[in-house]
Amino acid sequence: QVQLVESGGGLVQAGDSLRLSCAVSGGTFSRYVMGWFRQAPGKERIFVAGINWSGDSTRYEDSVKGRFTISRDNDKNTIYLQMNSLKPEDTAVYYCAARIRGIVVAVLEHNYDTWGQGTQVTVSS
Repeated sequence: QVQLVESGGGLVQAGDSLRLSCAVSGGTFSRYVMGWFRQAPGKERIFVAGINWSGDSTRYEDSVKGRFTISRDNDKNTIYLQMNSLKPEDTAVYYCAARIRGIVVAVLEHNYDTWGQGTQVTVSS
């Protein structure tokens, strides 16, 4: 059984940086497409960033391009989301997700099979 555990969230000021981590246990992590999603209060959960199994293909939601970087360490079964120049509108619960079946970095939730519990990121102005 694949399990995902996020960490690294917190309360920061606008312009600050945070790095989220997602540790994966069970299954064959190095084969999975991985993604980060976020859900702001009163809004739907949306795609933020995704990375293929080898790390050489990434995809980002337009509002985070140039500020966020997704990466993975297959030796540590962990993905990361480096978030720089944070804005109040980045405030949300951030979830990592694993796409166990499929090789393309997908942006729609239904393509991902397993989810973490989420970590809160709050950016004050």
